Amino acid sequence: MSQVDWLSHLLQIITVTGQLEVRCAYGAPWRVIWPRAAANEIPYHVIVKGRAIFEDPESRTVQELGSGDIVLLPHGSAHVLHDGSGKTPINTHESRGSAGWMLSENNGRGEQLDLLCGRFFVVPPHDRLVRNYLPANLVVRALKNHGEEDIALASSQLSGLVSLMRMESVEDRAGGRAILNALSSVLFTLVLRAASEAGKSTEGLLALAGNPRLAAAIAAIFADPARPWKLPDLADLCGMSRATFMRQFQDKLGRSALDLLTDLRMSMAANELKKPRISTEAVAEMVGYQSVSAFRRVFAERMGMTPGEWRRLAHNGDESEPSPE
Repeated sequence: MSQVDWLSHLLQIITVTGQLEVRCAYGAPWRVIWPRAAANEIPYHVIVKGRAIFEDPESRTVQELGSGDIVLLPHGSAHVLHDGSGKTPINTHESRGSAGWMLSENNGRGEQLDLLCGRFFVVPPHDRLVRNYLPANLVVRALKNHGEEDIALASSQLSGLVSLMRMESVEDRAGGRAILNALSSVLFTLVLRAASEAGKSTEGLLALAGNPRLAAAIAAIFADPARPWKLPDLADLCGMSRATFMRQFQDKLGRSALDLLTDLRMSMAANELKKPRISTEAVAEMVGYQSVSAFRRVFAERMGMTPGEWRRLAHNGDESEPSPE
């Protein structure tokens, strides 16, 4: 089963939309400060042309980004982008186009920057999956010398997508907002694909997916979360002993295979509970629980509320809909 499969299955469970918000056209010196995002928001930045220094004080990350590089902040951390000169930034002026995004410019004559900034929106309660299983910040770099065909293809696809986004952001044409938002959603998927195929992530789901020895287990879990998986079954798929599998899985993900399986099941259950005509018993069985009391207990532990409370919250308190418990 290919790595694309686990990602496709993940994006069938969680809903992610995107939105381009600002295009920055700056000359050095410049500096942009971004506050912490809401829990269900993931800020992103695309360096179309030029260079930027990215700082995430929370994770103590400082990285230089170049043309074609993309950074996502799955935990929504407050962060800073600047030109690296340390000089006082030049004042900016903003204008808003009919497509809804803002153009921010300055009159700086130093090194030029073309930057696209936006955010992804993760439908609750799936934002907890993002926070638990993706790194605090994720940088995908434009690859100048491609060593592997799959990585080269992912980089080429991202480059083409960024070019389309830039063209739409430059031209104020009919349908521009819808096209940019759709392209932003695709950007999320391509960045995760490129990051997992590059195999450079050291933690979380991307590190797990990029590990060839563990890829079979993650593909199986995502393909059929409701199956009554046991650790020996997953270890056999990877050609490992149970103890070796548990240790390597924990080392890469920071959580156990059963933690991941349970979180996926609860996210699937949250989706099903939005449907007004399906009972909690049916949902429990659908996601792999024979005991509805066990399902209710695990759902409350992971989601912070009972299935009934989540159902009512999802329906915005509309009591006209039957709520079969």
